Amino acid sequence: MLYGLWQDPLYRQTALILVGFLLTLGLVIFLLSKHGPLMNSAWASLKSWIFVIPFVFAILALPKPWPLVFMVLLSLQSAKTFFQMVGAYHRSWFVWTTYIFIILQGYIIYHPPLGYLYDLTPMIFLGTVSLIPVLRNTALHMIQYMALSTICFVFFGWSLLHMARFTSLDGGILILIYLFMLTEFSENVCWAVSRTFGKMKLFSKISNKVTLEGFLVSLVLTLLLAWGMRHLLPVRSNKYWLAAGLFAAIFGRFGDLILSVIRRDLGIKNTGIFIFGRDDILARMDKLIFVGPLYYYLFLYFQKG
Repeated sequence: MLYGLWQDPLYRQTALILVGFLLTLGLVIFLLSKHGPLMNSAWASLKSWIFVIPFVFAILALPKPWPLVFMVLLSLQSAKTFFQMVGAYHRSWFVWTTYIFIILQGYIIYHPPLGYLYDLTPMIFLGTVSLIPVLRNTALHMIQYMALSTICFVFFGWSLLHMARFTSLDGGILILIYLFMLTEFSENVCWAVSRTFGKMKLFSKISNKVTLEGFLVSLVLTLLLAWGMRHLLPVRSNKYWLAAGLFAAIFGRFGDLILSVIRRDLGIKNTGIFIFGRDDILARMDKLIFVGPLYYYLFLYFQKG
């Protein structure tokens, strides 16, 4: 049985609209998936969300602390996938230190009076992983593992969990959903336009998914979606939805590109699939590593104004 936000008509309406849209779009793309690689790839990307979105809405509708627990689990899974991707998963001291700090951040978010500690955790984490070589009395490859652990924690722990910090704000669950919808929409529009019509590749040595044409179309359509869905925000004034749309379209691409840099350097494409379909969980979360913290702090700034 569902509780919490599922009693909110706005939440139910948003869930039903999104699920209905995905099912309709999925049926159309499925019927066209045999007519070319573009539609087939689009279907591979979409079918994961047809399965996952109802589950996500059900979890986020639950009372506290379950939405926070869900976000922490996503963070842990992202960290695990990152360590597997970079070949450091066997370094258990670094892996478990990262896990413990991610769980610690979840605990801090759950207890708002401890919030001042949240922004200190990256430095505390760096100090902690720097002690691991000393405690193990070894220096071989330790700089590499210290650096990878710090990148992992900052991106998929500290940064990503800013999305979880919204759960402690009034209307924060809807903000979380709003940002996630915008970043996913922005990425897929940019990818589709870049692949179909794009000519001017902006980062040809990093990713073929971003062209000038794709970015500009994505920017315009993401802003339109941000305006159209602004009713999900606690405050619907222009600066709130405009900032969200700009951040999703611009900084969402930066997060994706940074993971592409790491993948290209490692010579791999992905480390698995997201439920079933295309790409792994990092490809679903990387868009939020900048969007989450940037919008969180800007939202708090707007609230004080």
